[in-house]
Amino acid sequence: MDVPEELPVLRSLGELGALVERHRDLYVRWSHGPAADLAAVGSRDDLTGVRMPGLSANPLGVEPWWEDRPVELWVARRLHDYSHLPQEKGAGVRPWVLRGRVQGRGPDNEPLVRDVEPVGWIDERVIAEAQAAVDRQTGTWGPLRRGDG
Repeated sequence: MDVPEELPVLRSLGELGALVERHRDLYVRWSHGPAADLAAVGSRDDLTGVRMPGLSANPLGVEPWWEDRPVELWVARRLHDYSHLPQEKGAGVRPWVLRGRVQGRGPDNEPLVRDVEPVGWIDERVIAEAQAAVDRQTGTWGPLRRGDG
């Protein structure tokens, strides 16, 4: 698949939320971007090195049990859950939105997506907005980070 030279940039949590409301089949992936990912053909399991049959991504679609709560808060949580990845995976790792077909599940039960269609980059400001939305919540909420041991 050809990757467009320039992807649009989603610049606010509201803009991303509106996109998610229009399209339930969106995923977020934290990586060096579509060109690098699509050239690699699929993700690798970090622990074993096994090649997986798709790109590891996280769904952005709102679940029915969320009911009429704000889509922006749902999206904020989805972004916050993996916001630690740029620090763990290294320079140049950033979030981007994609569409695709789920081929299976990875070792963390994440969807493995094939037939990927890049939709857009997520601007750093959106991540900051997501963090602020999470910070306003009363419950304990942290990114899905594993310990070293």
